[in-house]
This record gives sequence, C-alpha cells and structure tokens, in this order.
Amino acid sequence: MEIRNLGKSGLKISAIAYGNWLTHGSQVEEEAATACVRQALDEGITTFDTADVYANTAAESVLGRALQGERREGLEIFTKVYWPTGPGKHNDHGLSRKHIMESINGSLTRLGTDYVDLYQAHRYDYETPLEETMEAFADVVRQGKALYIGVSEWRAEQIRAAHALARELKISLVSNQPQYSMLWRVIESEVVPTCEELGIGQIVWSPIAQGVLTGKYLPGQAPPEGSRATDDKGGANMIKRWLEDDVLERVQQLRPLADEAGLSLAELAVAWVLQNDNVSAAIIGASRPEQVTQNVRAAGVKLDAALLKRIDEIVDPVVVRDPSKTDSPRRRDL
Repeated sequence: MEIRNLGKSGLKISAIAYGNWLTHGSQVEEEAATACVRQALDEGITTFDTADVYANTAAESVLGRALQGERREGLEIFTKVYWPTGPGKHNDHGLSRKHIMESINGSLTRLGTDYVDLYQAHRYDYETPLEETMEAFADVVRQGKALYIGVSEWRAEQIRAAHALARELKISLVSNQPQYSMLWRVIESEVVPTCEELGIGQIVWSPIAQGVLTGKYLPGQAPPEGSRATDDKGGANMIKRWLEDDVLERVQQLRPLADEAGLSLAELAVAWVLQNDNVSAAIIGASRPEQVTQNVRAAGVKLDAALLKRIDEIVDPVVVRDPSKTDSPRRRDL
C-alpha cells in the first residue's frame, strides 16, 4: 500500500481509503460489511471514511464495530457533518455550532473512539456564518475530539475563506473531499490550484464513477442484476447520469488501454485519479472483499504521459468540467 501525506500536513494516510457510503447499514448486511473492512485492513488500508448521514448514522456504527480491537493509533478515521440525521428537525442539519457540537459527540459514540483523525464539513452551509462554523470546529479540535479539519464539495473561494479563518484560529484545515474521476473533473480548473497553493489535499470519492468505469454497464443493454444501477436505496439515482450510451461506449474504448497497462478498467480508473499530485487518497467502496483486493492494486501504479493522453482523447467528449457543478444547497431544508 502506498502511503501519502494528507496535503502538506504531517498526517500520513493510505492512498486507497475505504469508504462506506451507500453500503454499510443499507445495501450490505453487517457480516459482509465487516468482511470488507477486514479485507481492507489485510490489504494495508489504514484510512476509513464515513459520515453521520450515511444510512442515517448506521454506517458509522457498523464501521465502529468492524474496527473494534484494532490499534487506534494505526488507523485514520474520518467522518463528516452537515446533512440531516435522526428525525431531521430544524437543528439536525447544517454547520451551526449546535449541530456540530452535538454531531461530533454522536459520531464518536457510534464509532467507538475518543477522537476522529479528520472531521469534515460535508457541504457548505449558506445559512450559518462561516466564522461560527470554524470557531465550532476549532473548539472540537481543542477538546481533542478531532485532530484535523476538512471540507467536502466546497468551491475554491469557500475553501480559501475557511483556510484563512483556520489559520487565525490556529487549527489545521488540511483536506477537501470532492467527486473526481476520468469523467467528472469539475475540481481541476479552480479547486485544485487553490488547494495546491494552500497545502490542502484532495480525498476523492467516486473514482470509478459509481461503477460505470468498471465497464460492466454496456451500451444498449439493461444494467446487470444486483448492480448499483438496479439498487432502489439510492444507488440507482446516483449512477443514472452516466448510463447514457455515448458515455458507456467511451468507457468500452478504454478497455484496450487498461489491458496494455495490465490493469482492469476499475484499477485504471482508480490509478488515474492518483496521478494527480493534489490527490492524497482515492476512496473505494465495496460490497464484497474481492472488490477491495482488486482496487488496491491501483496504489503505486504510475501511468505514463502517452497513456494519459490517449485516455483524455477517448473520454473528452463526455467529461464534465464545469466548476459551478460544485455546489451546496442554498437552504438547509432542501
């Protein structure tokens, strides 16, 4: 397993992080979820990412139980706050001081730990002053409940403003967690240059575009039974943007390139995001242990410039690049 620094911080994390969005507590039974976590540990993954909103807090509990007995100092556990949890009442949402303070306590209880290594703002909160949010995060850090602070799906100007406040408060804002893949590159023009300047690393999610970059979805054919595209618990809704024939045809054209590199299409996709110097880790999910083993093969792979150029030529017509696609709800009740 390749180990990288998280941004320019001193925190080292595994280049492949294990995430349990859309799986633990919902799509995957706990026994299978635990088997995937154990496989991740066996493969050298030390970084585990979750959020309080995943399966309405159940994912944190499943992960906490799966990691019981592991040496805490040998793990990097990340979670997030913003989206509604519990009954979803008016203060069960957002980045107010009240919600942050209550949410970190709930997350620590469910994860079975005294602290998280990274506590992340899951979206930007337009209804709470940024100063209030950052001061609450600073108190979480000073109480020893989180070591570092991060954000997820924030725009470049929002990251810059939060970083300036973090410096004033003497806390470490070290990461951003955006969607990023061969097909979804909205961070490249603004977010990545800003983060490179500020020493902030990317922990990217959906590097295989919800599974489309595995090549298992074929143009003109129905999705395979049991795949994410047939999941009625959220998976199908997330993947549907990629199930257009023009996208699926381009993905199939990548197969010879993956073969040349000695990789599966999924491994090629994960390796591709790790070529970006600002990417500290790629988050993978799994419903079966063998999926973990396969994706870990992408760690440490170096793709040459000629191959990267050929990939770009194939997928360019279907790539999404618009930086305005990075956004957060204007109102918490939406």
